[in-house]
Amino acid sequence: MTISASQWGSPTASRRALLIHGLTMSSQSWEGIAQLLVADGFFVVAPNLLGHAWRQGTDYRISNIAEDLRSYFAMGTSYDVIIGHSLGGPVALSLLPFLPNTQETTVILLDPALELTEEKMKINTQFLLCEMSRIRTPEEHMAENPTWSRRDCISRVLGMAMYDRAAIEILRQNTPWSFTGLLKNIPPNVKITVLISDPKFNPFLDYVPLEVENVNSKVLTGIGHWIQYELPHAIMDAIPLPRAKL
Repeated sequence: MTISASQWGSPTASRRALLIHGLTMSSQSWEGIAQLLVADGFFVVAPNLLGHAWRQGTDYRISNIAEDLRSYFAMGTSYDVIIGHSLGGPVALSLLPFLPNTQETTVILLDPALELTEEKMKINTQFLLCEMSRIRTPEEHMAENPTWSRRDCISRVLGMAMYDRAAIEILRQNTPWSFTGLLKNIPPNVKITVLISDPKFNPFLDYVPLEVENVNSKVLTGIGHWIQYELPHAIMDAIPLPRAKL
């Protein structure tokens, strides 16, 4: 059970959002989106996943990472919006059985890591090992990603610095990496939107769902894997207005 998270806004806000970060990131990587959500009337919670933000573990299967977050649904707690990025995509989908079926929930997946071939797994593992061997500076990230804010670059560095080196097992323990099946049998009260980066700018993923029943998918031309940094308003546009404003 995790007790490591970031929160923004008032717990008495009329709407709630749960944000699930990606591999080698942390809850603080959601700062920009969280502030937009708070301005739109949300209370925002972003947990730190196992293996991240100094959290250690041994069982890094996606199902166990999700189970570790069960406490966020205690006493029937529900969320109007759940957002998951990359690794956070399959984790977010694994959380759906914890939701009460009495409230509509919008799930927004940002470049979700649902399918990886064996070759892509090897490439990602090697990339991760290289990144861990020398953590790049905020200035290096800014030079490589001119659309990122300095805050985003710092959060990227902090996420990598706080990542448990043993959590490389996330890749190894989830082989074969195949989670598209989580998109089957989605509860009727859950609406899913998938925002997909431009394949020209995404070396990390093999497949993201474009033609899945009851899933609204959109490719963001010219946008890379870090959608929350590069085009945050595309995320906000995918969130339904509260019924009072319709």
